[in-house]
Amino acid sequence: MTSLHGLFVPLITPFTADGALAQDALERHANAVLDAGATGLVALGTTAEPTALTPDERAEVLDICVAVSTERDVPLIVCAGGNATAEAAAAVAGVPSATRAVLSVVPYYVRPSEDGVVAHFTELAAASPVPLLVYDVPYRTARPLSGATLVRLANIPNIAGFKHSVGGIDAATVELLAEAGSRTTVLSGDDRFASALLALGGHGGILAAANVAPAAYADLVAAWLAGDPHRARALGNSLDALGAALFAEPNPTVVKAVLAARDEIPSPAVRLPLLPASTAATEAALAAFTPA
Repeated sequence: MTSLHGLFVPLITPFTADGALAQDALERHANAVLDAGATGLVALGTTAEPTALTPDERAEVLDICVAVSTERDVPLIVCAGGNATAEAAAAVAGVPSATRAVLSVVPYYVRPSEDGVVAHFTELAAASPVPLLVYDVPYRTARPLSGATLVRLANIPNIAGFKHSVGGIDAATVELLAEAGSRTTVLSGDDRFASALLALGGHGGILAAANVAPAAYADLVAAWLAGDPHRARALGNSLDALGAALFAEPNPTVVKAVLAARDEIPSPAVRLPLLPASTAATEAALAAFTPA
C-alpha cells in the first residue's frame, strides 16, 4: 500500500467571528482529524475556500498544514494549478518541499479537448517536484474525460493518480479502475459515492465530510482496504445521510456550520460569494450523524 492510500481530509479554513483567518483553530482541527484516524491532510482544496483567501492567508494556511504534517509525520497533499498551463506549471513547481503530492484540477471553463488535457498534465507532471494527482471534477470544470483519456493520464510519468469526482460511478470510472487501478492511485472525491468507488477497487478518499466525521470515514476506508466488505458496506450506508446533508448547500458552508455548532471552530463564517448555511441545513446535518 502506498502512502497515498487512505483517508485524506481537505481541511476547511476557519474564520473568526469578524472574518479573520483563525490560525489556532486550523491547527487544532488538523490535529483533531489526524487523531481520529485520517491518513493525511489536503491543503488549499476547494473546501478551504482558497479563491477567497488573500495570498498572505494562503501562505499562512500552507505554513500551518506543513507544520502539522511534518510534526505528525503524515503525508500532505497541496492543491495547485489552474486552467492556464504555464501558470499552473509554475504553481505546481513551487509547492513546499514537505509536500507528498500535488493535486491539480482539470483545466476549467475553457473546455480544452481531451488531447489538450493530456498535454496540460504532461507539462505539469514534468514541472512538479513531487507526484501529481489529477483532480477530475467535471461538474465544476465542464470538461468530462473518457475512460481512455483517464488511462492515458495514468501512463504519464510522475502522475501518481486521481481525485475522482465525477458525481457517481460511470463507465469512465469502471474503465479507469479496470485498466489502470493496479498501477495508479484512485481516491474518491465524492463523499456519497466513496464506498462504491472503494468497493470497485479505489484506494481511499479526499472527503470533505471527513472534517465532520473523520473517525467514521477513516473506518470506512480502512474496512474496504482491509477486505471486509460486510463492515464496509454497513459503514458506507450509515454515512449516506450525513454526506447528503453536508452537501445540501454549497460546500463548505454546512460543514463549517456543523463544526461551529459543536464549538470546534470559532464561527461558521464563509466568504462571499458563499453565504452561511441555513439553520435548516445545519440542523439536518447535526441530526444526520451520531458518533459510534
